[in-house]
Amino acid sequence: MKPLREQFIQQMQLKGLSPRTIKNYIRCILALAMYYKLSPDLLTIEQIRQYFLYCLNVRKLSKSWMNQTISALKLLYVDVLKRKWDRLDIPRPHRDKKLPLILSREEVQKILSAHKNIKHRALLTVIYSAGLRVSEARHLKITDIDSSRMLIRIEKAKGNKDRYTVLSPKALELLRTYWKAYKPQYWLFENNYHQPVPESTAQKIMKNALEKAGIKKNASIHTLRHSFATHMLEQGVSLPIIQQMLGHKSLKTTSGYLHVQQYSIDAVRSPLDTLGL
Repeated sequence: MKPLREQFIQQMQLKGLSPRTIKNYIRCILALAMYYKLSPDLLTIEQIRQYFLYCLNVRKLSKSWMNQTISALKLLYVDVLKRKWDRLDIPRPHRDKKLPLILSREEVQKILSAHKNIKHRALLTVIYSAGLRVSEARHLKITDIDSSRMLIRIEKAKGNKDRYTVLSPKALELLRTYWKAYKPQYWLFENNYHQPVPESTAQKIMKNALEKAGIKKNASIHTLRHSFATHMLEQGVSLPIIQQMLGHKSLKTTSGYLHVQQYSIDAVRSPLDTLGL
């Protein structure tokens, strides 16, 4: 299977897939091969269908896992093995439409104030203030902070796309204090080996902040990004602008936050009051 694996990796690299996506796709294909102890190019469609049924019904794996595995298989079969792919043979499951967990402004304030360590506080503050994914915050370079234009440059984000998002004056002030204390060399948030802070460390920083703030919600560091988007909507920022800042490919993805934003009933007028009675 080694030559096939090399072809698969090279094809994904040529398509410009991110290292994380390549790693996940390889993991999906290896799991299938290990299940049958056969190279995936020797498997029939019926064997693949049975594998999916086993993983969904017995192992209770998620629909998002199935969609990811289907994407990996399609790339392998069509782009590498040059075989026909009929989406009806292995249909994609409809994703569950779950509303994201949102923190209130008061809860966010408690979280961002929970850490005395300025580096930890700066990391969480930048993620919330700019609506970043944790992977984007980890890979921020010092030069990505554009204080003259009050923007943060995000390079090679999801889908290998660059974008700009807002730089908060308060976040900038905190970053300057943090920089004087830690003097990062290249990455904005470095570990002791001058590499991007690990994602597991960032998640632990968020978990500790939740505990110190006394917040019992099942929130993760990604919840700060959801909260940023929702709070921006509540401030009256338009969906297309929020879409651009979040780096969403489709406006439909961004519009999901419409279902979780809070409206003040005091600001709502009855349609009766608009009639000339």
